Amino acid sequence: MSFKPKYMLAAAALIAGAFAFTPHAGAAPATNAGQKGAYADHLAVANSGELRTIAVTAHRYEFEPETITVHEGEPVKLVLTSKDVTHGIADDDLGIPNTVIYKGKTSTVTFTPKKLGTFKVHCSVFCGIGHGNMVLTVKVIK
Repeated sequence: MSFKPKYMLAAAALIAGAFAFTPHAGAAPATNAGQKGAYADHLAVANSGELRTIAVTAHRYEFEPETITVHEGEPVKLVLTSKDVTHGIADDDLGIPNTVIYKGKTSTVTFTPKKLGTFKVHCSVFCGIGHGNMVLTVKVIK
């Protein structure tokens, strides 16, 4: 039995779609942190005691804001939302575990950067053709 190219393309699209909605192994569960006015401003940064909170929105194929600046040794809480499909973030160097961001839900992740530098955190869940260019830049300063 031979497959025609159009059937192979359809099969590839189905497989890619399945990965877009499948959490990866070790993914942190989404939490519903209650959506409040902070989401109106994607650059919202709030101080709650000593824990700095930064709101980040994911959508094809970018994060808003594109760049965040944090301090070395300072715990940071990211409040993550998605406007369209499932996205994710993870970075071993920053200590960010694989965290899935589901459309319509809020995910949170807390990390404490241990190294100075600029880190490129790529979307960790396949989200479409521009997935490879979806990057959150994290600048860690003193």
